[in-house]
Amino acid sequence: MKRPGFALLLLATTMPAFSAVALPAGLSEAMRPPADEEPAFVLNAKGVQVYTCKEKGPYQYGWTFVAPEAALSDNGKPAGRHFAGPTWESSDGSSVKGAVKQKQDGGAGNVPWLMLSATPSGQGRFAGVTTVLRVATQGGAEPAGGCDEYGVNTEARIPYTADYYFFKKR
Repeated sequence: MKRPGFALLLLATTMPAFSAVALPAGLSEAMRPPADEEPAFVLNAKGVQVYTCKEKGPYQYGWTFVAPEAALSDNGKPAGRHFAGPTWESSDGSSVKGAVKQKQDGGAGNVPWLMLSATPSGQGRFAGVTTVLRVATQGGAEPAGGCDEYGVNTEARIPYTADYYFFKKR
């Protein structure tokens, strides 16, 4: 005789678990990763976006993005760092490098939201990451002024924060 609820219990233990990480609010359709990917975890970044004043042509000057420099945290605990590449490196030694696929406006004074294809390296937290989203950006936009013939090669370090969503295949 079968016990009531046994099939339900068996089904619950053999079904794949769905991610407990929800997609961020305000994400455009173009910024949504493929349907066969799910958010695996979210890290918060706090740091700077680095720019350098460059001559862009005769008597024309402007800020050029150099790299991010940020500490990554997971629920307030140190989790790694974010730097040029763009690259995210976990405290466990694994890393992931991104290439921009899509952009979404982040609002006045904020760097844009990004969807990046990902290439992971090493074993650990970032192993298997396929897509990275940068969302909820605050600050980090290039300076509005101060780049002229007298400021060539001047560096500007603009504070920013962001949430990074890391996706893996289902």
